Amino acid sequence: MNATGGDEGTVTVVFTWDVRPGREREFERWASGINQAGTRWPGHLGATWLRSEGARYRYYTVLNFTDRERLDAWLDSDERAGWLDRLDGIAKGHRHHTTGLETWFSLPGESVPAPPRWKMVIVTFCAVYPMSLLIQLVVVPPTRPWPVALKAVTFPLLLVPVLTYVLMPLLSRALRRWLYPQGRDLPPASPQERDVP
Repeated sequence: MNATGGDEGTVTVVFTWDVRPGREREFERWASGINQAGTRWPGHLGATWLRSEGARYRYYTVLNFTDRERLDAWLDSDERAGWLDRLDGIAKGHRHHTTGLETWFSLPGESVPAPPRWKMVIVTFCAVYPMSLLIQLVVVPPTRPWPVALKAVTFPLLLVPVLTYVLMPLLSRALRRWLYPQGRDLPPASPQERDVP
């Protein structure tokens, strides 16, 4: 497991699930249930599930919490332990170390390399530019009289959460075929992508 820090102490942990062939539907029902249980926990910011189709029967969960303490409370809870007990014979889970941001573009434990940096720069620019424009139009005029230090802290407080939780996940999924050209072993975007813990 890795619980990487982000702004205001937010943490991310990535799980890989190797599902026994033929048990995918059971696993997906289990995933839906544990997701609903997790969302009731304080600090839960959402989770994304990615399915790697093909012969490997592999799934991923990218789980976000507001802080390490609340994440640990969920990970160590009796409720979650009960859910994990139900996985016996269905799937095996693994936790991974990440730096956090690269999960926008790649998945740990995969042979799929991250896209070229120039592609990551373009995708990031496509996310930052409209936000920057919106901030210039909506936020800058009313904040002109504010002290520079206060203005400087306002912009990242608005920009970083929207990039992290909305724009970058949407863009990386929408541009997945371009980021990972055909012929590379990529986990494809599909209707299977949904929230799980």
